[in-house]
Amino acid sequence: MLLVLGSKPDPRLPDRAKIAAVACANASGRSAARLGLPVPIFTVLSALVLSGRESDRHNLRALRGLRTGTLYLLPRPDRGGSVAQRLWRRARGFRMEPAACRLALRAAGYRWEQFSVRPMAEYYALVLRLCGDDPAVREQIARKHPSTGALAVALALATGGYERVVVAGMSFELTHAHGVNPEIAARGTLASKHADTDVMVLSRLARRGDLFTSEPIVAERAGLPLLPA
Repeated sequence: MLLVLGSKPDPRLPDRAKIAAVACANASGRSAARLGLPVPIFTVLSALVLSGRESDRHNLRALRGLRTGTLYLLPRPDRGGSVAQRLWRRARGFRMEPAACRLALRAAGYRWEQFSVRPMAEYYALVLRLCGDDPAVREQIARKHPSTGALAVALALATGGYERVVVAGMSFELTHAHGVNPEIAARGTLASKHADTDVMVLSRLARRGDLFTSEPIVAERAGLPLLPA
């Protein structure tokens, strides 16, 4: 099986003997290392981790000294607006440009074998394809895009070569295994803004028959078959 590991504290793992490979989202590689799991074959990392905000510096610190196979760097979602507005946001967000991200990650001691940057539209198209081009999913993604963790699940399913993809360390909350997420205090809630989209996407993907979870909350909310921890 291919285990997709999120950053939830105390993740419930399936039978370790059956884990052939691990994929990570953002700083969940810290959990993988702490749990003695294999080096991730890929990690999906949002460029927002390099924004300089305290909540993002929190994640960047957790990446120090880790490594991965392929690093999929997610660019900042384009919020639209005029050409001038988009250029201004890009200038202000220079830290999140791919070249700057590479330098900052290397300075943090984070290493990878391959570095991949794709337009966000490609990731959304992948999710929609895996969900059977469901119009309801398309509409939900237009309202709020999936989380990095949900995109990691989509990439894992698209990777192929594994009988099962299993989700662990996901809770639809802002909690992190590597420390208290400053965004919780800033927003005054534990709930992730991506929760509704993630639940819908995972519930559609569950129909494929090759996606499972070892987390009761994911089984309850998204309908993924629950494996024993």
